[in-house]
Amino acid sequence: MLQLGTKNLTGMPVADTLPIQALGNRHRTEVLDFLGARPEHTFVMSGWIHDNGLASPLNRGNFYGYRNKIGRLEGVALVGHVTLFETNSESALSAFARLVQGSPNANVVMGEEKGVSRFLNYYADRQPGPRLISREMVFEQRCKQQLGESVPGLRLATGNEIELVTKVHAEMAVEETGVNPLEVDPEGFRRRCARRVEQGRVWISVDGDRLEFKADVIVDLPDVTYLEGIYVTPERRGNGFGARCMRQLTNTLLDRSKSVCLIIKEQNSAARACYQKAGYNVRDYYQVLFLQKK
Repeated sequence: MLQLGTKNLTGMPVADTLPIQALGNRHRTEVLDFLGARPEHTFVMSGWIHDNGLASPLNRGNFYGYRNKIGRLEGVALVGHVTLFETNSESALSAFARLVQGSPNANVVMGEEKGVSRFLNYYADRQPGPRLISREMVFEQRCKQQLGESVPGLRLATGNEIELVTKVHAEMAVEETGVNPLEVDPEGFRRRCARRVEQGRVWISVDGDRLEFKADVIVDLPDVTYLEGIYVTPERRGNGFGARCMRQLTNTLLDRSKSVCLIIKEQNSAARACYQKAGYNVRDYYQVLFLQKK
């Protein structure tokens, strides 16, 4: 357990005595069982544990568990570049908020809207409020859709296309955040993009040397497949091409998963229209906190 005056695995100080334990791979079964109670909400943490283990730099953070007096897990959190949490007690939520308060590496907190709002009540008592709060929509599809016109060239990216995928993914990041990852972390960003291609997780459609469509499978589990990094070239937007790609890809993914989901900003009306046309429905609302430190 983490005690007053000690430091955790990231080297950050812990302000008070908390029943929090840094989790390692020996806790894998216990943690996955805890997260498995609500797979539709814990898919990102579960997916990264399946892919990377509980202790890996690929998680870009560290996993922690909160235990009650008899040693049973009441919460699991990944604290790092993106902070995620699952709790079934207010004590666990409060403890994780205090842990994030002291983390120099925590940039974003994401989760269900009500849970993140409660997290913020605990977090903001010792830190400035977030610099930005974004409301996001979770879209989900569980049943295959009638294809109509197919996209013959929709396929997995190959190793020869890593640079093309990396370039487009960086452009998306600039558009989304204003930060070019090829400038701030070129080696790490290229490595992450390449790994995803090598894992068979990037679906594309290419016309000549132009990438027309891209979607990244971030989580690939029997219960949930989670997509990010969905891109349609500007020349093909607004004519149904993106919806056709999504419909076809989703049908393929539903062969091995109970559901396919993705998350978009609430104000992104064009993306909403595309996914609804592809057969997706809104399942939940999430909240994303972009943190600032003292």
